[in-house]
Amino acid sequence: MSIKSFGAKLFAKYIASKINNWSSKPVETQQKVFKTLIREGRKTKFGKDFGFDSITTEEDFCKSVPIQDYEGLKPYIDRVVKGEEDVLWPGKPLYFAKTSGTTSGAKYIPLTKDSIPNHTNAARNAILCYIAETGNSSFVDGKMIFLQGSPKLDKKHGIHFGRLSGIVAHFIPAYLQKNRLPSWETNSIEDWNQKIEAIVNETYQEDMTIISGIPSWVQTYFEKLHSKTGKSISELFPNFQLFIYGGVNYEPYRSKFEELIGGSVDSIELYPASEGFFAFQDTRTEEGMLLQLDSGMFYEFIKADEFFNENPEILTIGEVEVGVNYVMIISTNAGLWRYNVGDTVMFTNTKPYRLKVSGRIKHFTSAFGEHVIAQEVEQSIIKASEEFGVQINEFTVAPQINPKEGLPYHEWFVEFQKEPKDLDAFRKRIDELLQEQNSYYKDLITGNMLKTLIITKVPKNGFQKYMKSLGKLGGQNKVPRLSNDRKIADELEKQLLD
Repeated sequence: MSIKSFGAKLFAKYIASKINNWSSKPVETQQKVFKTLIREGRKTKFGKDFGFDSITTEEDFCKSVPIQDYEGLKPYIDRVVKGEEDVLWPGKPLYFAKTSGTTSGAKYIPLTKDSIPNHTNAARNAILCYIAETGNSSFVDGKMIFLQGSPKLDKKHGIHFGRLSGIVAHFIPAYLQKNRLPSWETNSIEDWNQKIEAIVNETYQEDMTIISGIPSWVQTYFEKLHSKTGKSISELFPNFQLFIYGGVNYEPYRSKFEELIGGSVDSIELYPASEGFFAFQDTRTEEGMLLQLDSGMFYEFIKADEFFNENPEILTIGEVEVGVNYVMIISTNAGLWRYNVGDTVMFTNTKPYRLKVSGRIKHFTSAFGEHVIAQEVEQSIIKASEEFGVQINEFTVAPQINPKEGLPYHEWFVEFQKEPKDLDAFRKRIDELLQEQNSYYKDLITGNMLKTLIITKVPKNGFQKYMKSLGKLGGQNKVPRLSNDRKIADELEKQLLD
């Protein structure tokens, strides 16, 4: 055992003990975070505008500060972007993570001196929890790759701007730098296809032990490695032990991954976002990811089916239940106040608090009142694929409200890696599984308001072509699983006519 491997085990034990300390006192931990946020918030222009001096309880906070998305905070963020201090958080942020917006174009999410550790330590702690649980630390001596955005940053008014993954790259500990790939030059390549080719050329002869990234982009990396060498991933990297991922559900990709790898490897799921690193998988024996309750973020939750009500009930960590779909609202030490991230989550455990991402409050299909969510479509296609021996590269679902003939339906755009022998039977099985999970959808089918779903096959690399057309190819970008309109569907249909 190397010194680094031995040291990793000791450090893992220490970190696991610290995590257990706060996770065993969730309400107390969140109350401490809340008090700190309000105390610091009183020093800001936002805090003065919303009466933070009068806020002493969570109830006061709810009454004083409205729930808002990026558009609600944008007037304040614009002031910070222009260099103004003490607007949302004391001083100025160190960075702005630039993300793709919707109505407002680019979004700029502040990262402060207080919030940066949340982004940089969570992934590390996930790996350390894995070491503490399994006793395996040998992989720390090998090479590690993180498929991420460019680390190149712009600077304006003393604040650096860039992609979150590129910002975090500046905080890789020195003891990991010599193990980390790809090189700075390769990581700085903006064109995703060129970048992947360069990464393949840099890594195919290395001793890779950890590989991390969004599953769809890692799959592309694996496929290009196989194309270049004719070997499986386990043949190329015999010491590859750990796949770390986040952003999307891994299960639809698992069978293809295991085929490319030539077996299975352990995996760790993360829940990172520009607004905060919310959770990570802390154990292999329980479902869900551990919610980061001590990382400068105060959480509120609203039941998803009540979210659009005029006065929905607001819940804090001690009030949530397992198996309920919630919209997550955050207040953070980066200056995001009662901010709707847009994600829906579902708790899998409350001792400690573990959750899984169930979808996006804006990414659902409910054109007919069915309110189908991402978790339901993913579970349906995963189970059907297992039963039929099918492999899926990517998929998305949209409603077809005005078909040329017959009843409306859900249209599933699917890019197959391995097609089913009987597409119609596969289609019917997905529909059955979706009906089992969603009673509203079942009622619409049995009541002859909808017909069973239709599958439209997308050409090979069709989703990549679509993402490239948006300028969102690679990095942390991902295709929405669900839409409540035909915008994505219309773009994919154009490819079928080419």
